[in-house]
Amino acid sequence: MGRAVLLTGQPRVGKTTIIKQIVTALDDACGGFYTEEIRERGQRVGFKLVTTSGREGTLAHIRLEDAPHVGKYGVNLRDLQAVGVTAIRQAIASKKVVVIDEIGKMEMLSDSFRDAVMEALASDRDIVGTIMLYSHPWSDAIKNNPQVTVIEVCGANRDTLADQVLELLKRGPVQEDNR
Repeated sequence: MGRAVLLTGQPRVGKTTIIKQIVTALDDACGGFYTEEIRERGQRVGFKLVTTSGREGTLAHIRLEDAPHVGKYGVNLRDLQAVGVTAIRQAIASKKVVVIDEIGKMEMLSDSFRDAVMEALASDRDIVGTIMLYSHPWSDAIKNNPQVTVIEVCGANRDTLADQVLELLKRGPVQEDNR
């Protein structure tokens, strides 16, 4: 197994911003996806998936009615599979680092997504991603894996975490658990 560094923390604390900084720094060495808000008239109405190569899909939207729901958002399992899962599997096959933003309630609705995450964890690739803060049996098992380093993002550390994660990836397997 490669190294896995997963960021966690409260919503809107800056996890995805850090992931995007890491993606920029790693450039072509990484593959996978991150998420961004979809906003209309200043209001968040959903989330989109964006691959490191620029492909996009809708992860969730308030107007997706015939879909499984997490809160007010309907989850687009088709785009999660076609964009997110495909990006994870392509990164496992051809990149040094697999980016997965995020391992959360919406994404866990997809068996294919869960399988792809487990494939990434079992591979020799490094993984950088985000994982939900709150307890869930499946995400807790990932967070408790001794090969996974979980770092909680907060206002005090978010400005330096991208560099810290990049340094962890350079040094090799992490000895210290930062939970």
